[in-house]
Amino acid sequence: MRYGFVGLGELGGALASSLFKRGFPLRVHDVDARRMQRLMAAGAIGADSPRAVAEESDAVITCLPSPAASEQVLSGPDGVLAGLSGRGAWIEMSTLGPDEIRRLAERAAAQGVRTLEAPVTGGVHLAARGEVTVLVGGDADLYETHRPALEAMGKRLFFMGPLGSAALIKVITNMLAFIHLVADGEALMLAKRGGLDLAQAWKAIAASSGTSFVHETEGQLILNGSYDIGFTMDLALKDLGFATKAGAELGVPLELAARTLEIFRRGRAAYGGAAQSTEIVKLLEDALGTDLRAPGFPARLE
Repeated sequence: MRYGFVGLGELGGALASSLFKRGFPLRVHDVDARRMQRLMAAGAIGADSPRAVAEESDAVITCLPSPAASEQVLSGPDGVLAGLSGRGAWIEMSTLGPDEIRRLAERAAAQGVRTLEAPVTGGVHLAARGEVTVLVGGDADLYETHRPALEAMGKRLFFMGPLGSAALIKVITNMLAFIHLVADGEALMLAKRGGLDLAQAWKAIAASSGTSFVHETEGQLILNGSYDIGFTMDLALKDLGFATKAGAELGVPLELAARTLEIFRRGRAAYGGAAQSTEIVKLLEDALGTDLRAPGFPARLE
């Protein structure tokens, strides 16, 4: 099975590298040619457009920052669908809302291309190790066809059901992660202002009923001061927007998510959309003039 991969940012680059390392022939493209160099140096083949990737692939994987970017990569004379027309599959690993993936899948189907959604969760560090969690939606037979490639990129796979199912659970997991991130910043600040040793407080929380994946990962980057999670404030706001939209459509009041969205809007206004999402904790640090720092924590997660 020949795969193409379009979108080699922090997450996409890690996923593509895992796929290639596990023996899958790979043709790659990114708008930033520099992102292609590491994979090309290892033996992957570069292409100058999404269409060029698709023309030499049985399936094309995309990992992009927004629905607009996905639509642009799919469409037009140089898009993925032009190269795959009448055959093959598009595997979308970006985080889209349920409506967006279904709409784009209809466009692909009109050109004879099948769609599988496979957003991931767990962070760039797990993607780099091939241990990220993959959430899959689409036809069961298409999932089975591409399961070996998905297993090459992820440690745990969850088939959620028809198209849109994986998008919804991904939005839910990201909503929880951002709520936990804001809560973790408040918890660490309580510990700091209460005179506790922050390193010991982090360990105690990690061993308690109050722990979370976010505390155990992003909490370390807060205490280091790098905040470098490889995920931007703009991306967090996009995903929180998907969550609040789903809540409105499904009649579920999301009070915590709505409040978290407001906080992230303040964070973007203060630090910019390209700032790390983990820097949301700086709002509290700056407001109180108190840094949350402790020795022995990494600048990046490995």
